[in-house]
Amino acid sequence: MFTLNLSRSRKNEGTLVDQIVSSIEQDLRQGTYPAGTKLPSVRDLAKTYKLSTYTVSEAYQRLVSLGLVVARAGAGYRVATPAAKAPAAPSFSAPSLNKAWLLSDVFADRTVPIKAGCGWIPNDWINESGVQHALRVVSRIPGPRLGGYGHPYGLSNLREHVATSLRKYSLPVGPDDVLLTQGVTQALDLVVRTLLRPGDTVVVEDPCYCNLLEILKVAFVNVVSVARTPDGIDTAQLEDVVKAHQPKVMFVNTVLQNPSGTSLSASSAFRLLQIADRYAIYVVEDDISRELAPPGGPCLAAMEGLQRVIYLSGFSKTITPAMRVGYIAAKRELLAQFALTKMAVGLTSSEVTERAVASVLIDGHYDRHIAHIRERLFNAHTKVTQSMCDAGLEIFHRPNAGLFLWAKLPILPEESIAVTNEALSKGIWLAPGSYFRPSEHASEWFRFNAATSDAPELWAFLRELAGRRT
Repeated sequence: MFTLNLSRSRKNEGTLVDQIVSSIEQDLRQGTYPAGTKLPSVRDLAKTYKLSTYTVSEAYQRLVSLGLVVARAGAGYRVATPAAKAPAAPSFSAPSLNKAWLLSDVFADRTVPIKAGCGWIPNDWINESGVQHALRVVSRIPGPRLGGYGHPYGLSNLREHVATSLRKYSLPVGPDDVLLTQGVTQALDLVVRTLLRPGDTVVVEDPCYCNLLEILKVAFVNVVSVARTPDGIDTAQLEDVVKAHQPKVMFVNTVLQNPSGTSLSASSAFRLLQIADRYAIYVVEDDISRELAPPGGPCLAAMEGLQRVIYLSGFSKTITPAMRVGYIAAKRELLAQFALTKMAVGLTSSEVTERAVASVLIDGHYDRHIAHIRERLFNAHTKVTQSMCDAGLEIFHRPNAGLFLWAKLPILPEESIAVTNEALSKGIWLAPGSYFRPSEHASEWFRFNAATSDAPELWAFLRELAGRRT
């Protein structure tokens, strides 16, 4: 019983533990052996296939965790009673579109087949081998070393790695200038909680990152906006807004902005910093897409030296959103305040996740993975921009890099939600522009993810939509 076909080469077949589990799991899920059937002892199976008892024991324990095998003291391992079959997965049924779904439920909703409006890399683009290696490394850490809450600033060797990486962009930082967070969204929240009070005024871009708008809303601050242009930002309008409203903080994406895909030009970045210095405004630089961008884009924190600039970034766009690790780089007196806020609202960030991310960065061929992602995104942009032209969409900017494209559909602004609902009924998730605008006004502009928008059904729908206008 339990004939195993094992390969000693791990290149294509996985580890020996993986192969044992896969082979026995296949037999058990097919019902080949009835419940209660006794498995060979660890020693006997190891002897038969010339394996270590450790390898067989680990495989058996994994089968136990899968619920396929039970371990009984003195009786060895036996086939478990099968669980009741889960009902068949339902065919696609469109969820109800509302702002709550767009803000939160969409991240857990697996039923929408074509996620043209999502904000992350596709699952099959993830550095799977690097992530799996990192998780194995973390799983071998002795339990006592993972006791406690960890350091308030985060894992020291990851902060050192981040600081070393930032110095490549000429940011004047060391590990003590870096605070790790649970993603960039938490970093934004910590900055808002620390620097702002209800009634304070802030400047955001129009359009801008949608979650930032929700963070500011629950903080009860006044939000004024400045237009994002293909060149980065309308600095003339910025100065007028700053004079009129005297904001305390400005939030800006430097390169490959979410949602427009635009990057600040050098002149726009320089002018923005002049205005911030003249009017004593903090600039929060959300630079999450830096590693996806071509080299040479301006970095506000490097240009200004972290005096009034607070630099945020993370790894959700390059490793996986499931590993919630971001960071803040700022002058130390500010960073200490952010750390206190972090401890007050959520204690330390996850050291286990930080260790996994550190392993990916150091041992997971990260630089090669980033180069591969950049190449795939360039190819995706080439295809998607051509599809947009064929479907009659107006493209705001063509970055040929990063995740996002901002495009105008051939509809009236007031039709945008109806069109989004119609697309959703066909299994297509679109991201309407109103969601990214501080005013929430209806908009014919939509965010597209180049990595998830190369779907024939999407472009057939949009071409048909364009045909209605002719």
